[in-house]
Amino acid sequence: MYLKTLHLRQFRNYQDQKVEFCAAKTILVGNNAQGKSNLLEAVELLATLRSHRMARDRDLVREGETAAQINANLERQTGTSELTLTLRRNGRRSVALNGESVRRQMDFLGVINAVQFSSLDLELVRGGPEGRRDWLDTLLIQLEPVYAHILHQYNQVLRQRNAFLKKTQSSTLNNASPLKLEDSPTRLATQHSTELALWDAQLATTGTRVIRRRDRAIQRLAPIATAWHASISGSTEILQIKYAPNVPLEDSHPEEVQQAFLAKIQQRAIAEIHQGTTLVGPHRDEVELTINQTPARQYGSQGQQRTLVLALKLAELQLIEEVVKEPPLLLLDDVLAELDPSRQNQLLDAIQDRFQTLITTTHLGSFDSQWLNSSQILFVKAGEISPK
Repeated sequence: MYLKTLHLRQFRNYQDQKVEFCAAKTILVGNNAQGKSNLLEAVELLATLRSHRMARDRDLVREGETAAQINANLERQTGTSELTLTLRRNGRRSVALNGESVRRQMDFLGVINAVQFSSLDLELVRGGPEGRRDWLDTLLIQLEPVYAHILHQYNQVLRQRNAFLKKTQSSTLNNASPLKLEDSPTRLATQHSTELALWDAQLATTGTRVIRRRDRAIQRLAPIATAWHASISGSTEILQIKYAPNVPLEDSHPEEVQQAFLAKIQQRAIAEIHQGTTLVGPHRDEVELTINQTPARQYGSQGQQRTLVLALKLAELQLIEEVVKEPPLLLLDDVLAELDPSRQNQLLDAIQDRFQTLITTTHLGSFDSQWLNSSQILFVKAGEISPK
Protein backbone atom coordinates (compact mmCIF):
# COMPACT_ATOMS: atom_id res chain seq x y z
CA MET A 1 0.00 0.00 0.00
CA TYR A 2 1.16 3.51 -0.74
CA LEU A 3 0.02 6.78 0.84
CA LYS A 4 -0.13 9.28 -2.03
CA THR A 5 -1.38 12.42 -0.29
CA LEU A 6 -2.23 13.66 3.19
CA HIS A 7 -4.25 16.81 3.80
CA LEU A 8 -4.52 18.25 7.33
CA ARG A 9 -6.99 21.00 8.18
CA GLN A 10 -7.05 22.58 11.66
CA PHE A 11 -5.35 19.44 13.03
CA ARG A 12 -3.00 19.97 15.98
CA ASN A 13 -0.75 22.88 14.90
CA TYR A 14 -1.56 22.57 11.16
CA GLN A 15 -3.94 25.11 9.65
CA ASP A 16 -4.21 23.82 6.07
CA GLN A 17 -1.37 21.62 4.89
CA LYS A 18 -1.28 19.17 1.99
CA VAL A 19 1.61 16.75 1.46
CA GLU A 20 2.26 14.66 -1.64
CA PHE A 21 4.49 11.66 -1.09
CA CYS A 22 6.76 10.85 -4.01
CA ALA A 23 9.21 8.26 -2.63
CA ALA A 24 9.11 5.03 -0.64
CA LYS A 25 10.85 6.85 2.22
CA THR A 26 10.01 10.34 3.48
CA ILE A 27 12.20 12.03 6.09
CA LEU A 28 10.56 14.86 8.03
CA VAL A 29 13.22 17.15 9.48
CA GLY A 30 12.70 19.85 12.09
CA ASN A 31 13.27 20.95 15.65
CA ASN A 32 11.10 19.60 18.44
CA ALA A 33 7.49 20.83 18.79
CA GLN A 34 7.19 21.91 15.14
CA GLY A 35 4.59 19.32 14.07
CA LYS A 36 6.58 16.32 12.82
CA SER A 37 4.96 13.87 15.25
CA ASN A 38 1.53 15.41 14.60
CA LEU A 39 1.73 14.38 10.94
CA LEU A 40 2.55 10.78 11.88
CA GLU A 41 -0.24 10.83 14.45
CA ALA A 42 -2.70 11.79 11.69
CA VAL A 43 -1.73 8.68 9.69
CA GLU A 44 -1.99 6.51 12.82
CA LEU A 45 -5.51 7.85 13.46
CA LEU A 46 -6.58 6.90 9.92
CA ALA A 47 -5.22 3.37 10.46
CA THR A 48 -6.51 2.62 13.97
CA LEU A 49 -8.81 5.52 15.00
CA ARG A 50 -6.55 5.64 18.08
CA SER A 51 -3.66 7.87 19.10
CA HIS A 52 -0.77 6.37 21.06
CA ARG A 53 -0.34 9.83 22.58
CA MET A 54 -3.68 9.22 24.34
CA ALA A 55 -5.08 12.64 23.43
CA ARG A 56 -8.77 13.44 23.62
CA ASP A 57 -10.33 14.56 20.35
CA ARG A 58 -10.56 18.15 21.56
CA ASP A 59 -6.77 18.12 22.03
CA LEU A 60 -6.37 17.17 18.36
CA VAL A 61 -8.33 20.20 17.10
CA ARG A 62 -6.30 23.36 16.50
CA GLU A 63 -6.67 26.02 19.18
CA GLY A 64 -9.70 28.22 18.55
CA GLU A 65 -11.33 25.85 16.01
CA THR A 66 -14.36 23.60 16.47
CA ALA A 67 -13.32 20.76 14.13
CA ALA A 68 -10.30 19.23 12.42
CA GLN A 69 -10.11 17.06 9.32
CA ILE A 70 -7.60 14.49 8.05
CA ASN A 71 -7.89 13.49 4.41
CA ALA A 72 -5.75 10.94 2.59
CA ASN A 73 -5.46 9.23 -0.76
CA LEU A 74 -4.20 5.66 -0.59
CA GLU A 75 -3.20 3.26 -3.33
CA ARG A 76 -3.56 -0.48 -2.76
CA GLN A 77 -3.48 -3.54 -4.99
CA THR A 78 -7.28 -3.45 -4.98
CA GLY A 79 -7.44 0.20 -6.11
CA THR A 80 -7.36 3.75 -4.78
CA SER A 81 -9.23 4.91 -1.68
CA GLU A 82 -9.93 8.33 -0.25
CA LEU A 83 -10.21 8.45 3.54
CA THR A 84 -11.62 11.31 5.60
CA LEU A 85 -11.67 11.57 9.38
CA THR A 86 -13.39 14.57 10.98
CA LEU A 87 -12.64 15.26 14.64
CA ARG A 88 -14.75 17.69 16.67
CA ARG A 89 -13.99 19.52 19.87
CA ASN A 90 -17.21 18.11 21.38
CA GLY A 91 -15.94 14.58 20.72
CA ARG A 92 -18.33 13.57 17.92
CA ARG A 93 -16.26 11.95 15.18
CA SER A 94 -17.29 11.07 11.65
CA VAL A 95 -15.56 9.08 8.94
CA ALA A 96 -16.01 8.86 5.17
CA LEU A 97 -14.67 6.51 2.53
CA ASN A 98 -14.48 7.65 -1.09
CA GLY A 99 -16.77 10.56 -0.23
CA GLU A 100 -19.45 8.32 1.31
CA SER A 101 -20.18 8.67 5.02
CA VAL A 102 -19.45 5.44 6.95
CA ARG A 103 -21.95 4.80 9.74
CA ARG A 104 -19.97 2.13 11.57
CA GLN A 105 -16.42 3.23 12.30
CA MET A 106 -15.43 -0.45 12.28
CA ASP A 107 -15.99 -0.44 8.49
CA PHE A 108 -13.43 2.36 8.14
CA LEU A 109 -10.70 0.31 9.82
CA GLY A 110 -8.47 -1.91 7.71
CA VAL A 111 -8.40 0.39 4.68
CA ILE A 112 -4.97 1.69 5.67
CA ASN A 113 -2.51 -0.26 7.83
CA ALA A 114 0.38 1.33 9.69
CA VAL A 115 2.87 0.45 12.41
CA GLN A 116 4.01 3.29 14.65
CA PHE A 117 7.38 3.14 16.39
CA SER A 118 8.24 6.03 18.70
CA SER A 119 10.47 6.66 21.70
CA LEU A 120 7.32 6.19 23.83
CA ASP A 121 7.31 2.51 22.80
CA LEU A 122 10.28 1.86 25.07
CA GLU A 123 7.69 1.95 27.86
CA LEU A 124 6.36 -1.33 26.43
CA VAL A 125 9.15 -3.03 28.38
CA ARG A 126 9.64 -0.65 31.28
CA GLY A 127 6.04 0.38 31.91
CA GLY A 128 3.02 -1.31 33.44
CA PRO A 129 0.64 -3.90 31.93
CA GLU A 130 -1.81 -1.28 30.61
CA GLY A 131 0.68 -0.09 27.97
CA ARG A 132 1.25 -3.66 26.75
CA ARG A 133 -2.52 -4.28 26.59
CA ASP A 134 -2.99 -1.08 24.54
CA TRP A 135 -0.18 -2.12 22.19
CA LEU A 136 -1.72 -5.57 21.67
CA ASP A 137 -5.22 -4.10 21.18
CA THR A 138 -3.94 -1.62 18.57
CA LEU A 139 -2.25 -4.45 16.67
CA LEU A 140 -5.41 -6.57 16.83
CA ILE A 141 -7.54 -3.73 15.43
CA GLN A 142 -5.32 -3.83 12.33
CA LEU A 143 -5.39 -7.63 12.05
CA GLU A 144 -9.15 -7.93 12.68
CA PRO A 145 -11.05 -4.61 12.42
CA VAL A 146 -14.08 -6.27 14.08
CA TYR A 147 -11.96 -6.40 17.26
CA ALA A 148 -12.52 -2.64 17.75
CA HIS A 149 -16.24 -3.38 18.13
CA ILE A 150 -15.61 -6.36 20.43
CA LEU A 151 -13.31 -4.31 22.69
CA HIS A 152 -15.82 -1.44 22.77
CA GLN A 153 -18.59 -3.85 23.82
CA TYR A 154 -16.43 -5.26 26.63
CA ASN A 155 -15.46 -1.80 27.91
CA GLN A 156 -19.10 -0.71 27.86
CA VAL A 157 -20.18 -3.71 29.97
CA LEU A 158 -17.19 -3.16 32.28
CA ARG A 159 -18.16 0.50 32.89
CA GLN A 160 -21.78 -0.43 33.63
CA ARG A 161 -20.82 -3.32 35.91
CA ASN A 162 -18.37 -1.05 37.79
CA ALA A 163 -21.15 1.53 38.25
CA PHE A 164 -23.40 -1.20 39.70
CA LEU A 165 -20.63 -2.41 42.06
CA LYS A 166 -19.93 1.17 43.15
CA LYS A 167 -23.63 1.66 43.91
CA THR A 168 -23.67 -1.62 45.88
CA GLN A 169 -20.56 -0.59 47.79
CA SER A 170 -22.14 2.75 48.63
CA SER A 171 -25.31 1.10 49.89
CA THR A 172 -23.15 -1.30 51.95
CA LEU A 173 -21.43 1.60 53.70
CA ASN A 174 -24.68 3.52 54.22
CA ASN A 175 -26.85 0.65 55.44
CA ALA A 176 -24.52 -1.55 57.42
CA SER A 177 -24.00 -0.91 61.11
CA PRO A 178 -20.36 -1.03 62.25
CA LEU A 179 -20.99 -4.35 63.97
CA LYS A 180 -22.31 -5.96 60.78
CA LEU A 181 -19.99 -4.30 58.26
CA GLU A 182 -17.98 -7.47 57.71
CA ASP A 183 -20.90 -9.67 56.73
CA SER A 184 -22.93 -6.97 54.93
CA PRO A 185 -21.24 -7.51 51.51
CA THR A 186 -22.39 -11.14 51.58
CA ARG A 187 -25.94 -10.10 52.46
CA LEU A 188 -25.99 -7.40 49.78
CA ALA A 189 -24.46 -9.74 47.18
CA THR A 190 -27.44 -12.03 47.74
CA GLN A 191 -29.92 -9.16 47.45
CA HIS A 192 -28.37 -7.93 44.22
CA SER A 193 -27.53 -11.37 42.86
CA THR A 194 -30.07 -11.30 40.01
CA GLU A 195 -28.90 -8.01 38.54
CA LEU A 196 -25.24 -8.80 39.16
CA ALA A 197 -25.66 -12.21 37.47
CA LEU A 198 -26.81 -10.42 34.29
CA TRP A 199 -23.69 -8.23 34.30
CA ASP A 200 -21.50 -11.26 35.09
CA ALA A 201 -22.87 -13.15 32.07
CA GLN A 202 -22.33 -10.17 29.74
CA LEU A 203 -18.83 -9.55 31.09
CA ALA A 204 -17.89 -13.22 30.62
CA THR A 205 -19.32 -13.32 27.08
CA THR A 206 -17.67 -10.12 25.83
CA GLY A 207 -14.48 -10.72 27.84
CA THR A 208 -14.05 -14.21 26.37
CA ARG A 209 -14.07 -12.74 22.86
CA VAL A 210 -11.31 -10.31 23.85
CA ILE A 211 -9.21 -12.98 25.59
CA ARG A 212 -9.37 -15.50 22.74
CA ARG A 213 -8.37 -12.95 20.11
CA ARG A 214 -5.52 -11.61 22.20
CA ASP A 215 -4.27 -15.15 22.78
CA ARG A 216 -4.45 -15.95 19.06
CA ALA A 217 -2.56 -12.76 18.14
CA ILE A 218 0.27 -13.42 20.60
CA GLN A 219 0.59 -17.02 19.39
CA ARG A 220 1.14 -15.70 15.85
CA LEU A 221 3.37 -12.76 16.80
CA ALA A 222 5.65 -14.45 19.36
CA PRO A 223 7.67 -16.72 17.02
CA ILE A 224 8.18 -13.87 14.52
CA ALA A 225 9.42 -11.51 17.27
CA THR A 226 11.68 -14.23 18.71
CA ALA A 227 13.29 -14.73 15.29
CA TRP A 228 13.85 -10.99 14.79
CA HIS A 229 15.28 -10.70 18.30
CA ALA A 230 17.72 -13.54 17.65
CA SER A 231 18.81 -11.84 14.42
CA ILE A 232 19.37 -8.44 16.07
CA SER A 233 21.10 -9.82 19.18
CA GLY A 234 23.26 -12.24 17.22
CA SER A 235 21.44 -15.21 18.81
CA THR A 236 22.99 -14.43 22.20
CA GLU A 237 19.59 -13.88 23.85
CA ILE A 238 16.27 -15.73 23.66
CA LEU A 239 13.09 -13.66 23.72
CA GLN A 240 9.84 -15.22 24.89
CA ILE A 241 6.45 -13.52 24.69
CA LYS A 242 3.61 -15.03 26.65
CA TYR A 243 0.03 -13.92 27.04
CA ALA A 244 -1.02 -14.13 30.69
CA PRO A 245 -4.78 -13.57 30.86
CA ASN A 246 -6.44 -12.65 34.13
CA VAL A 247 -8.85 -15.55 33.53
CA PRO A 248 -7.34 -19.07 33.14
CA LEU A 249 -7.10 -20.08 29.49
CA GLU A 250 -6.46 -23.80 29.69
CA ASP A 251 -8.82 -24.50 26.80
CA SER A 252 -9.50 -22.05 23.98
CA HIS A 253 -13.12 -23.17 23.48
CA PRO A 254 -15.37 -20.19 24.27
CA GLU A 255 -17.66 -22.19 26.56
CA GLU A 256 -14.76 -23.35 28.76
CA VAL A 257 -13.26 -19.85 28.92
CA GLN A 258 -16.65 -18.37 29.89
CA GLN A 259 -17.08 -20.99 32.63
CA ALA A 260 -13.59 -20.23 34.01
CA PHE A 261 -14.45 -16.51 33.81
CA LEU A 262 -17.69 -16.93 35.80
CA ALA A 263 -15.99 -19.20 38.34
CA LYS A 264 -13.32 -16.57 39.01
CA ILE A 265 -15.97 -13.83 39.34
CA GLN A 266 -17.65 -15.96 42.03
CA GLN A 267 -14.32 -16.31 43.86
CA ARG A 268 -13.80 -12.54 43.89
CA ALA A 269 -17.44 -11.50 44.51
CA ILE A 270 -16.97 -10.29 48.09
CA ALA A 271 -13.74 -8.43 47.27
CA GLU A 272 -15.38 -6.75 44.27
CA ILE A 273 -18.25 -5.39 46.36
CA HIS A 274 -15.83 -4.26 49.08
CA GLN A 275 -13.71 -2.40 46.49
CA GLY A 276 -16.58 -1.30 44.24
CA THR A 277 -14.81 -2.37 41.05
CA THR A 278 -14.43 -5.35 38.69
CA LEU A 279 -11.36 -7.41 39.58
CA VAL A 280 -11.76 -10.13 36.91
CA GLY A 281 -11.37 -9.81 33.14
CA PRO A 282 -9.08 -8.86 30.26
CA HIS A 283 -8.69 -5.30 31.57
CA ARG A 284 -6.25 -6.94 34.01
CA ASP A 285 -4.33 -9.09 31.51
CA GLU A 286 -0.56 -9.09 31.15
CA VAL A 287 1.78 -9.70 28.23
CA GLU A 288 4.95 -11.23 29.70
CA LEU A 289 8.23 -10.37 27.96
CA THR A 290 11.23 -12.41 29.07
CA ILE A 291 14.84 -12.53 27.86
CA ASN A 292 16.78 -15.68 28.74
CA GLN A 293 13.92 -16.59 31.10
CA THR A 294 14.27 -13.32 33.08
CA PRO A 295 11.54 -10.62 33.01
CA ALA A 296 12.71 -8.06 30.45
CA ARG A 297 11.97 -5.02 32.62
CA GLN A 298 14.45 -6.37 35.19
CA TYR A 299 16.93 -7.59 32.64
CA GLY A 300 20.07 -5.92 31.41
CA SER A 301 20.63 -2.57 29.83
CA GLN A 302 18.45 -0.05 28.06
CA GLY A 303 20.10 -1.25 24.86
CA GLN A 304 18.77 -4.77 25.40
CA GLN A 305 15.29 -3.40 26.11
CA ARG A 306 15.50 -1.38 22.90
CA THR A 307 16.45 -4.52 20.98
CA LEU A 308 13.32 -6.18 22.33
CA VAL A 309 11.04 -3.29 21.29
CA LEU A 310 12.69 -3.17 17.85
CA ALA A 311 12.02 -6.92 17.46
CA LEU A 312 8.37 -6.40 18.47
CA LYS A 313 7.89 -3.63 15.90
CA LEU A 314 9.53 -5.59 13.07
CA ALA A 315 7.32 -8.56 14.02
CA GLU A 316 4.23 -6.32 13.86
CA LEU A 317 5.18 -5.22 10.35
CA GLN A 318 5.73 -8.79 9.21
CA LEU A 319 2.54 -10.16 10.80
CA ILE A 320 0.32 -7.40 9.36
CA GLU A 321 1.89 -7.96 5.94
CA GLU A 322 1.17 -11.71 6.19
CA VAL A 323 -2.46 -11.12 7.21
CA VAL A 324 -3.46 -8.26 4.87
CA LYS A 325 -1.23 -9.48 1.98
CA GLU A 326 0.36 -6.05 1.56
CA PRO A 327 3.16 -4.29 3.45
CA PRO A 328 1.80 -1.70 5.91
CA LEU A 329 3.15 1.82 6.31
CA LEU A 330 5.90 2.31 8.87
CA LEU A 331 5.89 5.46 11.02
CA LEU A 332 9.19 6.09 12.81
CA ASP A 333 8.83 8.96 15.25
CA ASP A 334 12.23 10.26 16.36
CA VAL A 335 13.24 6.70 17.16
CA LEU A 336 16.64 6.59 15.46
CA ALA A 337 18.04 8.92 18.14
CA GLU A 338 17.07 6.27 20.72
CA LEU A 339 18.98 3.47 18.95
CA ASP A 340 22.73 2.95 18.77
CA PRO A 341 24.33 2.75 15.27
CA SER A 342 24.15 -1.07 15.18
CA ARG A 343 20.41 -1.16 15.91
CA GLN A 344 19.82 1.78 13.55
CA ASN A 345 21.43 -0.22 10.75
CA GLN A 346 19.39 -3.33 11.62
CA LEU A 347 16.20 -1.29 11.35
CA LEU A 348 17.13 0.60 8.18
CA ASP A 349 18.33 -2.62 6.49
CA ALA A 350 15.05 -4.35 7.36
CA ILE A 351 13.03 -1.49 5.84
CA GLN A 352 14.87 -0.87 2.55
CA ASP A 353 12.05 -0.07 0.07
CA ARG A 354 9.79 -2.85 1.31
CA PHE A 355 7.60 -0.54 3.42
CA GLN A 356 6.58 3.02 2.71
CA THR A 357 8.22 4.76 5.64
CA LEU A 358 7.71 8.19 7.21
CA ILE A 359 10.57 9.14 9.53
CA THR A 360 10.84 12.16 11.81
CA THR A 361 14.24 13.44 12.92
CA THR A 362 15.89 16.61 14.18
CA HIS A 363 18.89 16.13 11.88
CA LEU A 364 20.00 14.00 8.94
CA GLY A 365 23.18 12.66 10.53
CA SER A 366 21.76 9.17 11.14
CA PHE A 367 21.32 8.46 7.41
CA ASP A 368 23.94 7.45 4.89
CA SER A 369 24.10 9.05 1.45
CA GLN A 370 22.30 6.14 -0.22
CA TRP A 371 19.30 6.59 2.09
CA LEU A 372 19.27 10.35 1.64
CA ASN A 373 19.46 10.10 -2.15
CA SER A 374 16.53 7.68 -2.30
CA SER A 375 14.32 9.58 0.17
CA GLN A 376 11.95 12.51 -0.07
CA ILE A 377 13.14 15.10 2.45
CA LEU A 378 10.66 17.59 3.89
CA PHE A 379 11.28 20.33 6.43
CA VAL A 380 8.73 21.05 9.16
CA LYS A 381 8.57 24.38 10.95
CA ALA A 382 5.68 25.75 13.04
CA GLY A 383 3.05 23.60 11.34
CA GLU A 384 4.25 24.28 7.79
CA ILE A 385 5.96 21.73 5.54
CA SER A 386 8.30 22.63 2.71
CA PRO A 387 10.50 20.54 0.38
CA LYS A 388 14.27 20.50 0.55
